[in-house]
Amino acid sequence: MPKYSLVGYDSSESSQRAFRFAMDIARACNGRVRVVSVLQVTQGGADACALMMTDSAAERTRELQQELRHLAADVDALVDLEITHGSPGDALLTQVRQHPIDHIVIGHTVRGALGRWLLGSVSEDVLAGAHVPVTVVR
Repeated sequence: MPKYSLVGYDSSESSQRAFRFAMDIARACNGRVRVVSVLQVTQGGADACALMMTDSAAERTRELQQELRHLAADVDALVDLEITHGSPGDALLTQVRQHPIDHIVIGHTVRGALGRWLLGSVSEDVLAGAHVPVTVVR
C-alpha cells in the first residue's frame, strides 16, 4: 500500500478530487501526502521572475494551506506542501526523484486537441515518465 502519495494541485475541481482521494489512502495506510502546486512564469527577466516567484510562492503557500484545510481537517498532520515553478509534469516527476514518493495521484481535466497542443497534458507527461504507480482521478 502507498505510504507517500504525491498530488499535483492547482485548485481545480479535478485536483481537489485527487487530493481527497490521496488523503483517503493516507488515512487508510497510515501514510502521508505531498501536495505540490506549480507556478508557471511565462514572461519577464530572470530577476523579475525570481522576485515575483518568491512573493507569489509565500502568498500562494498561505492560501493553499487554508484551502486544503477546508477540504480535509487533518491536513496539518498528513500533508507536506511545496510550491515550485516550471512545467507541471516535469515538476511532479522531479518530486518523485527527490522524495520517497511511491504513488502519484493526479486529476484529469478534459481538454480538446487544441488545448492539449497549446498547454500540454500533465497527466500524459506524468504517465509517460513515472516509475511509480499513477492514479488519474476523474
